[in-house]
Amino acid sequence: MTSLHVVLGDQLYEANPSIADVTPTSGTILMMEVMGECTAVPHHKQKIVMFLSSMRHFADELRQRGLNVDYVRLDDPKNTGNFETELHRAVIRHGAQRIVMTEPGEHRVAQMARDWNSENGLTIEVLEDTRFFASHQRFQTWAKNRRQWRMEHFYREMRRENHILMDGKDPAGGQWNFDAENRKKLPSATATPIRKRFAPDGITRNVMALVDELFAENFGTLDSFGWPVTRNDALEALADFIAHHLPFFGDYQDAMKTGSPFLFHSLLAPALNIGLLTPREACVAAETAWHAGNAPLNAVEGFIRQILGWREYVRGVYWTLMPGYQDANLLGASRPLPDFYWSGSTDMHCLREAVSHTADYAYSHHIQRLMLTGNFALLAGVAPREIERWYLAVYADAMEWVEMPNTLGMAVFADGGRMASKPYAASGSYIQRMSDFCGSCRFDVRKKNGPDACPFNYLYWAFMIRNRDILQDNPRMAFPYKTLASWNKQKTNAYVHEADAFIAALP
Repeated sequence: MTSLHVVLGDQLYEANPSIADVTPTSGTILMMEVMGECTAVPHHKQKIVMFLSSMRHFADELRQRGLNVDYVRLDDPKNTGNFETELHRAVIRHGAQRIVMTEPGEHRVAQMARDWNSENGLTIEVLEDTRFFASHQRFQTWAKNRRQWRMEHFYREMRRENHILMDGKDPAGGQWNFDAENRKKLPSATATPIRKRFAPDGITRNVMALVDELFAENFGTLDSFGWPVTRNDALEALADFIAHHLPFFGDYQDAMKTGSPFLFHSLLAPALNIGLLTPREACVAAETAWHAGNAPLNAVEGFIRQILGWREYVRGVYWTLMPGYQDANLLGASRPLPDFYWSGSTDMHCLREAVSHTADYAYSHHIQRLMLTGNFALLAGVAPREIERWYLAVYADAMEWVEMPNTLGMAVFADGGRMASKPYAASGSYIQRMSDFCGSCRFDVRKKNGPDACPFNYLYWAFMIRNRDILQDNPRMAFPYKTLASWNKQKTNAYVHEADAFIAALP
């Protein structure tokens, strides 16, 4: 029986179930560069380059193993630009009677595969993606009949089951979570660390030229492209992070510094999300560093929690609640996304930093996303779908299954607490505490209102006022609502009016 084994662009790992049983004589591996996927949102140029270059490198590695690879390039004149029609063309080319694929990571693409299956009479075998610690069924078993879903509870079960950072039945170091130790501001004298980057090789340079030609108007620049695009690159990046940056990651993972987009963060999410690294090997590498005395426990636990905790948790949330989850909008937010998210043109230094770094590197770290661009969208009442599509477009690591719950559940509280116990709303004082941004900003973070006040200050209080009926009974919001209770109507109206005027003036 002639078989086609489909490898999608985020499934570039040797143990991919769809190619596990392929031999040079048993079937053909199909890989497709599809314009429809490149334009589903206006992706950052570096994101497109990373995907296409990684796919081409992976195809070459498969060929070197003697396997047959049918690779459809984006600029192939016969390429229809559509997932379904390219699959249909490949079936005809090879006379295929069987199609094998690993489950797509995005609900829309998974539905596309199911529809194609039912409409064409050819059976598609869809296999479980084995990269993850928890299967869909494992998460759903955990979530069933729970009144609240909380990552921390799920994370502890994952630690126990996989025996990661455990001392017998107890957590290593006597506690599960060292987050309270991981909120330090970066000392002003600390030098920006030099990070491992990868110079584009011939394949990548060819892809960059193609992207410059076909996606000239897309967001971002290619000048500083340096992401891993091969398995060897990704292993080098992991080793470099573990050896040089993990020891400082815990203390300063929430810190922000002007001109320093990376600091001590791992930069491994793009490689993890397309399959060049496995989450287990990243966790094992960090735990091994702790056992060897090369990294402190608060750093290692914080890093592992992001992978074994958050990454697995948001995947479970996504697949359990889709497709309805994408329309969540508890707070009824409806404003359009301000232009500065694309241009970086704003007097707010912190947001200008975050957007400019995003344009230059297709990257900003999680606190910049959550507490700067996400916090502003929350306070300004930006429509959840608009900010969610922006995150999906601009970050190299943004795959919908991980990006959507982090945006709707964490950044803008659109799901009403399914993901997080409270909105991550903050005034300018948080930004001042965790960064050096405020010192060189045109606005004064110490002022609560007025033309020179930090907009985050009055936007924060206006947000609390507008959403009082929904949020005031949340026990984690008791303190700000106790403060608001002492305000008179004139003061509350003044804050709302100032916030509305500021937002209305945004392009």
